Amino acid sequence: VQLQASGGGLVQAGGSLRLSCVASRRTSSNNGMGWFRRAPGKEREMVASISWSGGATYYADSVKGRFTISRDNPNNRVYLQMNRVKPEDTAVYYCAVARTAWATDLLEQYIYWGQGTLVTVSS
Repeated sequence: VQLQASGGGLVQAGGSLRLSCVASRRTSSNNGMGWFRRAPGKEREMVASISWSGGATYYADSVKGRFTISRDNPNNRVYLQMNRVKPEDTAVYYCAVARTAWATDLLEQYIYWGQGTLVTVSS
């Protein structure tokens, strides 16, 4: 499965951005999906994840109340709506497919990764 993330760019603090990720095909099993990010000089961290059904989500404390993850299963897509962005949200954002159907924050549960899209938030 190949993942293509898009939607990154330059945005002012307080603004909004919507990231999109499309999978080349549906996997053979039902999979959760997630968004991660890696800021300059930092480790990759979980941002948000969503279960296969879309009924369960997980958010990092740093983005809770500002970001929303959603998915469109018929079209193999997952989205990340980013509102009220902050300079500390600047990072390369990656989408990923989990081996489980649940909304997991465990890095080791993710088996397919996209190439990343850069988000830069100016102050």
